[in-house]
Formats: sequence, C-alpha cells, structure tokens
Amino acid sequence: MADIPRLVIAAPASGSGKTTVATGLMAAFAAAGLAVSPHKVGPDYIDPGYHALATGRPGRNLDAYMCGPERIAPLFAHGAAGADLALVEGVMGLFDGAAGQGELASTAHVAKLLRAPVVLVVDASSQSRSVAALVHGFASWDTGVRVCAVILNQVASDRHETLLREAMDGAGVPVLGALRRAPQVGAPSRHLGLVPVAERRADAVESVAALAARVREGCDLDALLALARSAPKLSAEPWDAAAELRRAVPGATAPGATAPHAPVPGGDGRSASAAARPVIALAAGAAFTFSYTEHTELLTAAGAQVVPFDPLRDERLPERTAGLVIGGGFPEVYAPELSANEPLRRAVAGLAAAGAPISAECAGLLYLARSLDGKPMCGVLPAEARMSERLTLGYREAVAVNDNVLATAGTRLRGHEFHRTAIEPGAGDEPAWGLTRPERRVEGFVQGGVHASYLHVHGAAAPEMAHRFVGGCTT
Repeated sequence: MADIPRLVIAAPASGSGKTTVATGLMAAFAAAGLAVSPHKVGPDYIDPGYHALATGRPGRNLDAYMCGPERIAPLFAHGAAGADLALVEGVMGLFDGAAGQGELASTAHVAKLLRAPVVLVVDASSQSRSVAALVHGFASWDTGVRVCAVILNQVASDRHETLLREAMDGAGVPVLGALRRAPQVGAPSRHLGLVPVAERRADAVESVAALAARVREGCDLDALLALARSAPKLSAEPWDAAAELRRAVPGATAPGATAPHAPVPGGDGRSASAAARPVIALAAGAAFTFSYTEHTELLTAAGAQVVPFDPLRDERLPERTAGLVIGGGFPEVYAPELSANEPLRRAVAGLAAAGAPISAECAGLLYLARSLDGKPMCGVLPAEARMSERLTLGYREAVAVNDNVLATAGTRLRGHEFHRTAIEPGAGDEPAWGLTRPERRVEGFVQGGVHASYLHVHGAAAPEMAHRFVGGCTT
C-alpha cells in the first residue's frame, strides 16, 4: 500500500494553463520544504524537464497507452517513493485520451487509476457566470473522477474574480486559487511546443521561480495540501526495474550485476563488478533532451553503466563505450553545431561500423543520417533528413519486422511519434517497425547493430528490450 498525498492538475482543454499552474505548485511546495514528486500524463518529454527543475526530482511520465493501465499505479508509487506530495500534470482536456480508444490514457483515466483528487484549471477569460456551468459539467460527467477543486486562471481584475467566485458558490466545487492575467513567465514555444529546460536553463530557473511566486500569491496552498492528503491509500507495489527484468526474461542474469560482495578496487578505483559492466553512452545536452528516466534505470538494472555525453560539446564517446543510445530532441535546431563536431561524428560512425548496438529514436535517427537540412551528420544511415511543414503526431501500434538489437521479429508494442521532419528514404531495406495502427506502413532502419526509428517507446512497456540491448553490448 502506498500512502502518498497526491493531486492531478487537469483542465477542460489544452491551453488553459495546466503547465503554468502545475509547475508553479510544484515549485511553491518545494520551496516550502516539501519533497515533491512530479509526474506528467502522456508522452510529453518537455514539461517533465520543468517539473524536475521545480522540484529537484526526476519528472516521470504516466502513459496508460504505451505502458498499459496496470503499470500506472506501480510507476507512480516508484517515482513518488519518499515524497511528501505528488503532483500529476494532465494532458489535453480532462477526458481526452488516445483517439478512438475511449478514456484510455486520458487524464481522467489516470486520475481513476491513482484514486487521486482532481484540481481543474479553468481559463476564465471572457466569461463570468458561465464558468459555473462549465465546472459543473466536468464535475458531473463521470462520477468515477473526483473533481474536488478549481483554480481560476487568466482572471482580469478583482471585480472579475468576485463575479467568478459568486458564480462558483452554486457549483459545488470550491475555488482554491485565482491567478491574474500576467505577461508570460513560463517557457517560450516553437515548432514542437515549449523550449526545453536544457536549452535555456538560467532563464528557466527565473521562470519557474516567477511561477512559484504567482501561485503562492493566488492559491490556497494549505487547502490544496489538505486535499492532497485526503487521497486514499493506493494498492500498488512500486515498480522495480530489476524485478521487471526478471519477470520479462526469466532466469536472465545481468552482466556485471553479481551478488553483493566487498568491492575489489581496480586500477582506476572502480570495483571489479563496476568495471565488468558494459558502458552505454547516452546522448544528452541541449540537442537530445527526450528520455524517460525508467529507460536508464532498466539499462542499469540489466547490468550496464550508463554514461551521459553531449554531442554538442564532447569530441569523443565515453571511455569503453560498448553501446550507444540516442533519444529524441531538437537536432534540427543545432544542426550546424552537431555537424561541426566532426570528431564525434566519426566516432559514432566507427562504433556503428564495428557492429556495436546503437538505439536511435527520432532525433537520434536524424543524427545518424547522411545529412540534416544539408548539414553533414554521422553518415551511418543511407538517408537524408530535413525539416518539414507537416506535423507527425500520435500514438502508434508497431511490430518488429526483423530480429535486431532491441527485439525479435514479431515483437509487438505501442509507441508515439512527434516530429516535423522527414527522411528520405523513409525506411531501409530492413525497416525497424511495421506500423499497424492507425495506418499501415513500415519505417525506420535496422542495419548491423543499429536500430533507428521515429518511434518513441517507453522502456517500462518492454523491459526485455533493455536486457537484449545490454546483452548485445557484452558479446
């Protein structure tokens, strides 16, 4: 049983101010001395970066489509272990989920799975008494979802706030905050949403502090904390990477992950056990910010030593690199700088030529191409990449077409695409995935030890992939 005070921060629609309020609440409670665990519904990578900045803890995603509803409470309990309060930022409107899948992966669905009180953030601009009808509708639509409080956003004046509060008196849902209209103090946006923290850290620190100040001024933090503490105990054992690997691959032994023993120092000061662990280099820095924390935890549990590096700055891969993971991000923004780092491009190409396991998602796929918007990249894949006007966005169902470093042929899973780029050709002679929903097509590349694809996958949904990848790094 997990006894974790918690709230879900939701809204009637995108653009209502969920991220502003959720991040501000996280920062305000953290500044008050609480250990705050931040979570985000859905596949978003960017908001969790701001959540982490606000709380000092990793931002974690709760995606019932990719990971399955049965994993939501365990993943939540794992991330929130040791926290005084957990705050979960929703996605889109409260009841909006995976297209054509009913409530699956909606904020409402996750709130039910977590038995969490919901705080509805309402953009109150251009309305007064109507706000009560809106809130009443959301609070009564699904009795399994507990809409317990409202925070009014974009309030124009004291008079406007008075009208809104008077209207809400008859709605049966208390108002626990009212935020005035203000110049934007959050994050600037561009073609795929907010600009990630890693690209603007100093400014982001100021922005998060400003959000915390707005929330402290406009919200009843004591009442919100009391509401969070009213959440019932959650019947869930925390997700555990090592246990998930044992269940997914019975009898598997992680390389280098031997039974505990007294460390035997090696010449470099590491224990013999640590020295035996294969090094997996993880692309990080401003160009590669999209990564789920659980992925690294699974690779570590599978026996790897995960070492981050920055392709914008580092001219060499980490010492003893045996495998490479390149996640998503914005390489198109940094194409000139990535291209200018020729020593690292050569090192990546050499690693691929040697047959080492390489897993590349979306941005990683672009980086492995011959070029990106005319700038030379690593040249591992026989493809050219460019920015596109078309946004490709949505959940996908996929099946592995070939045996590869991540999966055996026929492996089925769910993932997510999110990009404004195109690559020609769109797939290699041996594609990575056959997409089966919502459309049928093949995409990506399997080439030697390389698996490159536009598809983002959550490691917790397929822990056997981490075991297979690490195993490939030891052969």
